[in-house]
Amino acid sequence: MHRWSELFIPTLREAPADAEVASHKFLVRAGYIRQLAAGIYSYLFMGNRSFNKIMGIVREEMDKIGQEFYLPALHPRELWEASGRWSVMGENMFRLKDRKGADLCLGFTAEEIMTDIARKELRSYKQLPQIWYQIQSKFRDEPRPRSGLLRVRQFIMKDSYSFDIDAAGLDVSYVKHREAYKRIFDRCGLKYMLIEADSGAMGGSQSQEFMVRTPAGEDQVVSCEKCDYAANMEKATSKLAAVADLVPEGDGKPLEVYTPGQKTIEDVARFLGVSPVNKIKTLALAIDETDPKTKKTKPTWVILLLRGDHQMNEAKLSAAVGGKPTRPMQEDEINNLFHSPAGFLGPIGIEWAKDAKDSTRLVLLVDKALEGRTNLICGANKEDYHLKNVTPDRDFQPTAYADLRTVSAGEACPKCGATLRIDTAVEVGHIFKLGYRYSSSMGAHVLDKNGKEVMPIMGCYGIGIERILTAAVEQSNDENGFCLPPSIAPFEIVVCPTNIKDEALLAAATDIATRLETAGYDVILDDRDERPGVKFKDADLVGIPFRVTVGKKVTEGTVEVVQRSTRQMQDASIAAITDYFKDSRLAR
Repeated sequence: MHRWSELFIPTLREAPADAEVASHKFLVRAGYIRQLAAGIYSYLFMGNRSFNKIMGIVREEMDKIGQEFYLPALHPRELWEASGRWSVMGENMFRLKDRKGADLCLGFTAEEIMTDIARKELRSYKQLPQIWYQIQSKFRDEPRPRSGLLRVRQFIMKDSYSFDIDAAGLDVSYVKHREAYKRIFDRCGLKYMLIEADSGAMGGSQSQEFMVRTPAGEDQVVSCEKCDYAANMEKATSKLAAVADLVPEGDGKPLEVYTPGQKTIEDVARFLGVSPVNKIKTLALAIDETDPKTKKTKPTWVILLLRGDHQMNEAKLSAAVGGKPTRPMQEDEINNLFHSPAGFLGPIGIEWAKDAKDSTRLVLLVDKALEGRTNLICGANKEDYHLKNVTPDRDFQPTAYADLRTVSAGEACPKCGATLRIDTAVEVGHIFKLGYRYSSSMGAHVLDKNGKEVMPIMGCYGIGIERILTAAVEQSNDENGFCLPPSIAPFEIVVCPTNIKDEALLAAATDIATRLETAGYDVILDDRDERPGVKFKDADLVGIPFRVTVGKKVTEGTVEVVQRSTRQMQDASIAAITDYFKDSRLAR
């Protein structure tokens, strides 16, 4: 039996000064974690018990679809060079040299290692599909560690990888993971959303994130109030309300108007007495590309046009330009191309606008919100002047229309038309369809049923173990502490005798704890010689779902059971205490 008096549970009455989010404050105060250095934490007894329970749930569900491996945390540079990610990961990767001068890194993720095993061991389609997973520490040289366990430099991750003979097989592996993740997060008691996501540095096509709403989150999630639509800000779309176009002036052709000193969208709209929705915002960017033959770098101009009240979305822009990095055009570049200072730029009146299809000269990307609009206002490429009556496809030809804007709260859901909301959230899991990125770059091949050499198609699937615990704390806490779901709490029940010097109370408490433990519950007996208020405060603080208070009612054969999440108190018969919990929310 676990006795509180014999355990190391260093609870604190005050949170550390640098703790900003609830999970950081309470996990330190409850004695779950202690900081060793910036972004590096030790997991103490209570924290380790919770993490082991979480990992146990993950293993049980992953074992239903895959096989567990355990891979090195120390990786040779050559594997990351083969995938092309040694340089891509930049300063996020911990790098070191061994005594012989060979370059190594601490594992950030394991696509390269798993693909290396696959290319050496898999020979035939008969060996596919394969799903391999591991639970292990990962390392990231986080530039600004913060928010306790949410942004750290060492963390525990369940990462798994699927290898299939074709896209149909990958679909199956992907769905297996998605359903397994749902079971995992359901069992961990999380209230989560499954959202469409951007694949980021991992690459690939389809990507979904499992997110938990919390003010401590660093991601923004767009979701519908009525239907199941949800996406992160990088992927979210919406239905825009119809807006009225301006009535054309004069002969309806582009009309130059004097706008002295009016550079911003808001200033011009106010000066002309129109809404920003009737204006075109022009953003001038460049992609620096190196000619493989001459080795000279030459910029390609990327001009973006958005509705005046909209903001450009970096991830959507990256997708539109094939992932190539962009930069703002410099002042001299703007002057050379537009013959105008910034603040008065537009797509009309200069040579390159006549043939925007010539992508060797520029790319003119127009947000879909401007498609079909008429009589808009844009810069005239002339200081202190703008143009009225500007209509896309008539007055200028876009290279392409693309979704480039960031969705705003209150816009309409693209699925059902209801109102969209935006929340901050924590990512607890992410699943990717990687495609052939790693099997291609690293030379993984198998023979298909016709004896032809083909590349296996891959998927990648991650779960942050610490993030499950922190998300659970974030979604269920109050001024006194937090409450964990029984499945991941270090203990399900704490038995608190109000006075251990009273032999009858201590004997009754010990008997109750023993019988509950025999019935299969995780129980801790708080046998400390402390005042009842101290014990109750600690029980509230450390996240245990149920407290059994053994006090004066023992003479009546009764104890008080407190449910931490609701603060509800009920009397329970000592003789039938195990039956009480079988009938309660702890029933298995």
